[in-house]
Amino acid sequence: MGFLNKLGFAKKDEDKKESVTRGLLVFAHPTTVISVEEILRDEGYTIRVVSPPPAYRTGCDLSVEFPLEAEAAITELLNSVGMAPLDVVPITSKGMEPLQFVRTTVYDDRYVMIRAANMKMTVDKETKTIVNISGGGCPDVPFLATAMLGKTLSDAPDPGEVGFSLCAYSLNTSREELIRILGA
Repeated sequence: MGFLNKLGFAKKDEDKKESVTRGLLVFAHPTTVISVEEILRDEGYTIRVVSPPPAYRTGCDLSVEFPLEAEAAITELLNSVGMAPLDVVPITSKGMEPLQFVRTTVYDDRYVMIRAANMKMTVDKETKTIVNISGGGCPDVPFLATAMLGKTLSDAPDPGEVGFSLCAYSLNTSREELIRILGA
């Protein structure tokens, strides 16, 4: 085989087929993604909200990654509740991977910042007190920051319940990740 490789006659790795097991549900509006996430989690599906690759952005910077074997059941369910996706796309390895929606940064081994989309929440690891909220551009961000700053993760209000925007959803995602990492 080595001799054939040198002559260029052997099959190349790129000709091998890869198993595609995950797909993306693409929607026009973030509020639809938020509702779809709740519906699919309630039905027991293993999903995650992600940022779609640039080629599949529709003005909504969120999509739902799901197990491709459940495509028929999921699309039927979403059609039945009036939330059909704009597109269903299989995730292949060549440029199709969704972008990371949640990022973690640790400062001075004391503070943990979680960024979800464009919203960031920073917490003191020892006291679990929220020390900074930034990002966004949504009208409810100042209210959310005022309601949460200086409070512990367990005492701060749930941004998803007191806010109404994509920023509130993103901030809630940050809060949930901090609770997962640090505990309440």
